[in-house]
Amino acid sequence: MTIPSDSSPDQVPPERFKGPVVLRRSEMARRTSDQRFLDQRPEVPGDFTRTDPWRVLRIQAEFVEGFDALATLGPAVSVFGSARTPQEHPEYRTAREIGQALGRAGYAVVTGGGPGVMEAANRGAVDVGAQSVGLGIELPHEQRLNDWVDLGINFRYFFARKTMFVKYTQGFVVLPGGFGTMDELFEALTLVQTGKVTRFPVILMGTAFWSPLVAWLEQIVARDLKIAPNDLELFHVTDSVEQAVNILIEAHAASNGSGA
Repeated sequence: MTIPSDSSPDQVPPERFKGPVVLRRSEMARRTSDQRFLDQRPEVPGDFTRTDPWRVLRIQAEFVEGFDALATLGPAVSVFGSARTPQEHPEYRTAREIGQALGRAGYAVVTGGGPGVMEAANRGAVDVGAQSVGLGIELPHEQRLNDWVDLGINFRYFFARKTMFVKYTQGFVVLPGGFGTMDELFEALTLVQTGKVTRFPVILMGTAFWSPLVAWLEQIVARDLKIAPNDLELFHVTDSVEQAVNILIEAHAASNGSGA
């Protein structure tokens, strides 16, 4: 067998992560850990690594790795938004400015580690020498942590990853995004509404994008008493990066001053 003198591929192949495991080429066809965990179809008979008790150990390991990596993070804010936002879009520029402003204010910037708005916020943090953190997730399609993440963790399970966002950050800044962004937004609001977390600012950046949603919450959801009127005070809507950061600073100063 003749071995070519240059055996490296012409292009870097697509890849995705299963926790610390990297999958490329045909291996990418494997189902995700969340799919197998939530799917009711029977697994391969006799394969103990596909049983729920084994998964519990794997889930435990994700929490341990996350706690170990983030325990000394210090003050931090999560920035969420679309992975599909191109670099030339104004929302990318806004997210980068948010990352810069948060970094200057002494916060680490935590994102989902992907492209688009997440990349922009991480990039902004790096611009000013702040900590830039990415919490990635195993997805069925190609994905990797963006190049502006300095501390990155890849998770198999969404719920372990979501715990890290809430446990190690003191607020959310949410830019326009899709289902994933909405999921993170409403989970945060639910945790604040139910008192699971306290003094946790949630800031929606982009009045043009968020105003229709806010109007629906006011005119339909609150009017029909599905939420209390004061639940609409659980979040702030703004176009100003400076105002967003000031809201975070003031909320955290009030929290520290209360001794809570």
